[in-house]
Amino acid sequence: MPHLKFFLFTLLGFSGQAVSQLYSNSTIPENRSVKIQWLDQKPAYNPGTTFGVPWPRGRYQANDTIFAVSSEGNPSVASESWITGYWSDSSVKWTAHAIAAGVTEEDYTVTAMSKNSTRSTLGNTTLTAHNSPDIIEIDTGKIAVAFPKTGNVLVKQIKTSSGQVVGQDGKLILRSQSSVLDDEDKQDQSAPEYFNFESKINNVTVSKDNTARALVTVRGDQRQVQDGNSSVSAHKDWLPFVVRFYLYSNSESIRIVHSLIYDGVPKSDFVRGIGLRFDVPLEDEFYDRHIRIAGVDGGVLNEAVQGITGLRRDPGQALSSDGFTLKKRTKAGQSWINITGSTQAGGLAYLGGATKGGLTVGLRNFWKQYPSQLDISNAATDVGSITVWLYSPAAQPLDIRPYHDGLGETDYADQLDVLEITYEDWEGGYDSPYGIAKTSELFLFGFDSTPESDSLATLTDYINSPSVLIADRDHIAHSEALGTYWQRPKNSSASAQSLEDHLDFLTDFYQGQVSQRKWYGFWDHGDVMHTYDVDRHEWRYDVGGYAWDNSELSPNLFFWNQFLRTGQADLYRFAEAHTRHTGETDVYHLGPWKGLGTRHGINHWSDSSKQIRISQPQYRKVFYYLIGGDERTGDLLTEILDAEKAFLVVDPRRKVRAANITYVADPKALLIDVGLDWSGQAAAWLIEWERRGPRWQEAKSKLLETMKGIAKLKNVFVTGEALYNLYNGTISPPSQDPDNKGVVAVSHLTAVFGLVEVIAELTTHFGDALPADFEQAWLDYCYYFGAKQAEQKARDGEAFGKLNLYQGHSRLTAYAANKLHNATLAARAWNEFHNTDGFKADAPWRTERIEGSKVLSPVDEAAWVSTNDVGQYGLAAIKNLALIGEYLP
Repeated sequence: MPHLKFFLFTLLGFSGQAVSQLYSNSTIPENRSVKIQWLDQKPAYNPGTTFGVPWPRGRYQANDTIFAVSSEGNPSVASESWITGYWSDSSVKWTAHAIAAGVTEEDYTVTAMSKNSTRSTLGNTTLTAHNSPDIIEIDTGKIAVAFPKTGNVLVKQIKTSSGQVVGQDGKLILRSQSSVLDDEDKQDQSAPEYFNFESKINNVTVSKDNTARALVTVRGDQRQVQDGNSSVSAHKDWLPFVVRFYLYSNSESIRIVHSLIYDGVPKSDFVRGIGLRFDVPLEDEFYDRHIRIAGVDGGVLNEAVQGITGLRRDPGQALSSDGFTLKKRTKAGQSWINITGSTQAGGLAYLGGATKGGLTVGLRNFWKQYPSQLDISNAATDVGSITVWLYSPAAQPLDIRPYHDGLGETDYADQLDVLEITYEDWEGGYDSPYGIAKTSELFLFGFDSTPESDSLATLTDYINSPSVLIADRDHIAHSEALGTYWQRPKNSSASAQSLEDHLDFLTDFYQGQVSQRKWYGFWDHGDVMHTYDVDRHEWRYDVGGYAWDNSELSPNLFFWNQFLRTGQADLYRFAEAHTRHTGETDVYHLGPWKGLGTRHGINHWSDSSKQIRISQPQYRKVFYYLIGGDERTGDLLTEILDAEKAFLVVDPRRKVRAANITYVADPKALLIDVGLDWSGQAAAWLIEWERRGPRWQEAKSKLLETMKGIAKLKNVFVTGEALYNLYNGTISPPSQDPDNKGVVAVSHLTAVFGLVEVIAELTTHFGDALPADFEQAWLDYCYYFGAKQAEQKARDGEAFGKLNLYQGHSRLTAYAANKLHNATLAARAWNEFHNTDGFKADAPWRTERIEGSKVLSPVDEAAWVSTNDVGQYGLAAIKNLALIGEYLP
């Protein structure tokens, strides 16, 4: 596109002072060592940790580099290292490092060394792994764990180093029922059938190196348990699961990541209990058998088993995140008596003997993803049991039926009319949870004797805030592995500090809203709401497209970029929970919409708009790499490679297409949005290429082909949509412009779901190999979106029309200003940021306390805040400061 390049550079020129470029790999100082620090202060307990480190482009090659972990007190920390990402030139981009349990240092150092180095890189580890045809056995030096490869038992045995068996026959359990009795017309409803299920193993694997860390992955689904009652109907195997067990050298702990996918029928498959149960052999006398349950703020219930055979922590009848009760009884069939209760329980329990040892189990975010439950049973027998309920059987059945039946909407015209009024995009059959997922994090600890209460309090703190190591953030910035668009300016003016204060206000406000508005629950924990209702002093939890946010306008990216800039521990935890939720519950992992996410709605899955703009892999990338290549997140990233196949099933713009643009589900000519759709696929392709996944060559090819195809469109990104060949990745002009004469179909949504960030990272990933015509096409769009209509018409034949989100788009202008060294354009970007739409400098930037009869309970309100504006303001402020900070008025 030489004509485009000439026009753009002639128009913009190089007038004014040059805008300084951000870090260039050629100027990064040679420093083979990277400091690694704890997210919080040095932890009191660390049973092993994995973390990620980025490296500059072209610096280290995999075939001649090794990586070692050290500390001030130990030149060779027990660890193992592996590569998780590569640059386009095949140099190392990201590494992951696992350190064994043991002495916890204040900080660590990772050093890249030549493979010819004589220095030890591993340290002394005690981990061994044995993989036989029937079973996998892992010995950490503290515990030995056996994982069967078939059957219904995930963990056959947990044995301490002294030979004591402290846990056995660990299996998943599931309870469900066929219906619920609604409040109305009970006489017309049949009684529910009740079903019991246990885990059925389909596949078990173990990681390869197993030096400092071993990973055992179990995949399967739930199989019905036939209890001899012939009146109960047969039920299919369902709720597929993936359970990952992480074991570290010299550690008595097992970290468990449990993921399940809902593949039932909402009107006939009501989950009423999801749990993980372990048996615990008991040999001590009853008075020496101990039960411990974590309470609040370090408190621990201490009970002997004498006279007790059943004990549970129950969320209580009025189930919420705010309270728990403790109950016990002598045996099944006898009454429960209350012990005590309190507010937000720690989620940890122990069962065992004073001399023969026992098992501690814990569920992270126990009260935040209510209704959860801990059960200890049969403690007066030879084999007791301890159960972690991810969903409590004491709660009402998990009801994920549609919120309404359409309310008379019979066709697209009705649906669009309602969309204009309530913002809800409803369509029959699309409000389905089939294929959504949930991931939970659990912990096991095996002990030779009953731990002290203070030790259990420490473990409770650990399971709720696991220790995290983060590479030096200046190094992350200099490496450019996460782009060059988020770095905090070194010298901050008063105006810049004002923006920093605003960013801090927004992140603090949303963290506060989570606790005040009780944004908790099995499906809800991690998400935030979309729009506020000033009249009710409440977020619009019950109004169509205004309820759960579901990643709308990229708050995910704002939260993570702000963490990278500040290093705030609380913001990391907040963003982590957000990432877990939005990647699981807001996205489909099975079925016809696999790989697509759901636009914001009352239920996370209720809106009929299924798009890759919500499942955008860019939203999960920072967490994936920082945490050392989290395997569950890796699954989610891989899934999006096939999201393009869902375009054959569902057209995200089917309701609003012009009559003369017919959507044909042709694999060789899929009509995709070159912004919303392409950016999600491009992010998935880039990550697969970076990771050198099994499909990386296909991903690289499709990425390059689509970039070339977009650049060849007469009006490039302004075209809006183009035809995409699913088989080879080629891009052709849209059906309404077969001769590529140029059409204008600009949307304000094109660039606000990760497109800016994806292209920025593509630029650094490719380096000098970035296709020049594609880069120029993108710079063209960055300039013209906010240009005057006369300029738009001169370039593309017509003006772009009435648009919005100019504040968010100011970061596009800033990107072009930085790349073109243009001060005039930088000034325009700041004007767009301050003086168009979105948040204003004179906004209140504070909350107002609302209490008394106006609200159910006192809250801090910022009625002028909406999550759409938060995401776009935050990203624009961060990127403008990084790219053109010296031109901030």
